[in-house]
Amino acid sequence: MTDRPLTLMAVHAHPDDEATGTGGVLARYAAEGVRTVLVTCTDGGCGDGPGGVKPGEPGHDPAAVAAMRRRELAASCDVLKISDLETLDYADSGMVGWPTNDAPGSFWGTPVEEGAARLAELMRRYEPDVVITYDENGFYGHPDHIQAHRITMAALEMTGLTPKVYWTTMPRSMMRRFGETMQEFQEDAPAPDPAEEAAMAEIGLPDDQISTWVDATAFSDQKFDALAAHASQGENIFFLRMGKERFREWMGVETFLRVKDATGAPLPEDDLFAGLR
Repeated sequence: MTDRPLTLMAVHAHPDDEATGTGGVLARYAAEGVRTVLVTCTDGGCGDGPGGVKPGEPGHDPAAVAAMRRRELAASCDVLKISDLETLDYADSGMVGWPTNDAPGSFWGTPVEEGAARLAELMRRYEPDVVITYDENGFYGHPDHIQAHRITMAALEMTGLTPKVYWTTMPRSMMRRFGETMQEFQEDAPAPDPAEEAAMAEIGLPDDQISTWVDATAFSDQKFDALAAHASQGENIFFLRMGKERFREWMGVETFLRVKDATGAPLPEDDLFAGLR
């Protein structure tokens, strides 16, 4: 037996990612006395600047945006009661095909072994019982999400640690309804492109392939407030338009695919720490 608290480590790409897919579990497990460790890999410098100025537009200063987003990240961590924030501070790589993908210091351009070695050092320090990151496609193909997946899985190999490992996902049934809801809140939006709809339909997993469904409904207001803490990116955070009641209906349950486990806990499960307590 040990006095070391159970520990959850979430490895995310950008400031605000911690709230979108894992804000509920981070808040829930913090309330249960679990040590929650957030690793944010990039500085978020490709986000919107003041007034919604976009990367590449006049007045967009990546360094200033990164500093602003770091403050917002700290505020989000306060809302979610995250125990420990670790930032790797690689340069935000931007979306697929942006010139920032290959800019010096970009996370996407960093050798996996380098990023993994830094993350492995954190894993050895915190000895997480549960690790969360993205799947091989970064959930929706973002370069930095893919790179976060790669360094996480490589770091686990480097350390020899055997935590339960989860990839974030979403049930396909919800993804289908999500498109309809987006249209509801964006009445002036053009009709969805069929190719985009087809791509959206491939995101996530069939419901019966999801291993882990965690009810964090009681913490959905915290999750909403954590997202709202990233105020500079509000234009890009669709969920904030729902209001807290609708948000609770949509985002109260968080879903994962369990990919590594030494506990033998039966599936499906409703607790990331099943088999550990």
